[in-house]
Amino acid sequence: MTTGDAFHVPLPDLAATERLAARLAPLLRRGDLLALEGDLGAGKTAFARALLRVLGVTGEVPSPTFTLLQSYETATFPVHHFDLYRLKIEIELDELGWHEALADGVTIVEWPTRAAGFLPEDRLELHFAMDDAATRHCAVKPKGAWQGRWENAR
Repeated sequence: MTTGDAFHVPLPDLAATERLAARLAPLLRRGDLLALEGDLGAGKTAFARALLRVLGVTGEVPSPTFTLLQSYETATFPVHHFDLYRLKIEIELDELGWHEALADGVTIVEWPTRAAGFLPEDRLELHFAMDDAATRHCAVKPKGAWQGRWENAR
């Protein structure tokens, strides 16, 4: 379902989250940023794990909540998964290798508003939420160059 500039995807179960990840994975290119927004427990990390699995990552995929960054090698490009929940100031991103990660591969970032001044214009925003019936859903919002890419893939 499309509303305004967002495409809404119901995520009633983990399989639906995995289907969204499988749909998105072929669109990814080196330099892409996926901004995962939503409250605690809304499904951000579950989506990131599903996407990493689709991209061929095997083994443990821990949440980067405490390390702030986990990096993975895939057959096509490296993937850098940031969780900025505990980030105190944006300048800490330099210490984490933010700019190198953006240039090097695909960047997945949870809590992207904590890096608002460092986000590229071209990005795909995924807003995860849970409704009153505890059903999860995602609003996909393409920004910049992602608009055409997302529209062509739908």
